[in-house]
Amino acid sequence: MAGAVRDAFLSAIVALGLFAPMVGLVTDSGEKGLYLSVRPIATLVVVGLVFFGRLLILSWRGRTPKEARQANRAFAEAVTRAGKYLTPALIVIAVLLPLTGSRYYVDLGTLVLTYIMLGWGLNIVVGLAGLLDLGYVAFYAVGAYSFAILATTFNLGFWACLPMAGILAAFAGILLGFPVLRLRGDYLAIVTLAFGEIIRVVLTNWVSLTGGPNGIVGIPRPTLLGLAFSMDGGPGTVAGFFDIEPAVIQRIIFLYYVILVMALITNWATLRLRRLPLGRAWEALREDEVACRSLGINVRNTKLTAFATGAMFGGFAGAFFATRQAFISPESFTFIESATVLAIVVLGGLGSQLGVALAAIVMVGGLESLRDFLSFLGDQMNSPFFAGIAGELPLYRMLIFGLALVVMMVLRPRGLVSGRTPTVALTKAKEISAELVAQGRG
Repeated sequence: MAGAVRDAFLSAIVALGLFAPMVGLVTDSGEKGLYLSVRPIATLVVVGLVFFGRLLILSWRGRTPKEARQANRAFAEAVTRAGKYLTPALIVIAVLLPLTGSRYYVDLGTLVLTYIMLGWGLNIVVGLAGLLDLGYVAFYAVGAYSFAILATTFNLGFWACLPMAGILAAFAGILLGFPVLRLRGDYLAIVTLAFGEIIRVVLTNWVSLTGGPNGIVGIPRPTLLGLAFSMDGGPGTVAGFFDIEPAVIQRIIFLYYVILVMALITNWATLRLRRLPLGRAWEALREDEVACRSLGINVRNTKLTAFATGAMFGGFAGAFFATRQAFISPESFTFIESATVLAIVVLGGLGSQLGVALAAIVMVGGLESLRDFLSFLGDQMNSPFFAGIAGELPLYRMLIFGLALVVMMVLRPRGLVSGRTPTVALTKAKEISAELVAQGRG
C-alpha cells in the first residue's frame, strides 16, 4: 500500500507540473491589456483526480491473473443479464423523451442517436470483421453530400434521396475495400485515414459540384407523408392538415423520431446479419484470417461486404445530418469525427450493440448533462463556483475525454461490454469471456 501511495504521489507531482500552466493560469482582459489570473482550486481538483485515479488503477492492476479473469467473467455475465432489462428500458426512454417538451433534450437526444447509428455502422467493420477503419467519416460525408446534391439539383425529397445516399456510400466503401484487401493492422489504419482525408480535400476543392468551403445551403427537410413542416400552417403542411398551431418543436420532434427509427433499423439489420452465413464469416475473419481462408471462405468478398455494409449505414446517417442541418460544409467531416465514432465502438466493446449505445450516451450526452446539472446547482445554490465550472467545462471537453479514454483502456482494455454471446450454439448460448475472443487486427 505504501508503494502505491508513493507512486500516486509522484504521479500527482508530474500532473502538477503539467497542468499548473494549462489549467491554473488563464488570460483575462483588463484596462491595460491582458494579464494572468491564477486558479489554484481548478489545479488542485485536477491533481487530486490524478492522485486518486492512480491509486485506483494500481489497486485494480494488483489483482492476480486468476482474480482478474474471474472478475471479468462475472462482470460480462452481469452485463448480459442486465442487458435483457436495460435494452427495453433504453428504448422506452428514447420513445418517451420528446414528451418532456424540452427542445434542449430533444436536440441532445437526436445528436446521441446519430452517433449511436454511426457507431453501429462502424461496429460492422471494426467489431465484427476486425478491420480497423480510421476514415469512417468519409462515408458519412459521401452520404451527406450525395443527398444534398441530389435534393438541390433534381428537387427530390428526403425519402427519395435516402436510399441513393446509402447506395453511393456503399459504393465508396467498395472503392476503399479494393486497395486495402492485402493490408492489415497499422497499414490498414493509415490507408483508411488517408481515404478520409482525400474525401475531405475533394469536397473542399471540387467547387463546381460541392460548393467548396462554402458548402451547400437550402437542403430540403423531410416531410410526413408529403406534408411539410412549415410555420405558414396552410394547405399541404402538417399544421394545416391536422388543424393545429404551427410550431418549430414539431419539426424537431419529427426529426428525432426519424433518426430513432433509422437507428433501430440499423440495429435490427446488424443483428440479423450476424446470424447469417455472411455475419459468421465476418466474425471468422476477425478471429483469424488464415484460418478463415483455410475454411474456404472468400476473404475478398467478406471484406468488401463489411466495408460496403458499414459505409451504407454511415451514408444513411450522413443524409440525416444534411437534412437536419439544412447546410453542410467540409468542416463538418474532419478526422475528429472518425476518432470519436471509433472511440465509441472501442470503449463500448468491439462487436457489442448495447456497449456502443451506452458509450455514445456517456461520451456525447454525458458531458452535456453534467454541464446542465452544474448550471442547475449554480442557480439553485446561488454559487458562482458551480456556475463557473459549468461555463468552462466545454473548454476542457477534449481533456476530460482523453482522461476517460486512458482510464477505460487501463481498467477495461476490451471495452465496457467485452464478453460475447455466440451467434450460433448447439445448446444454450453461454457468455464467452473477453480473454477467449480475438479483437481483430485487420
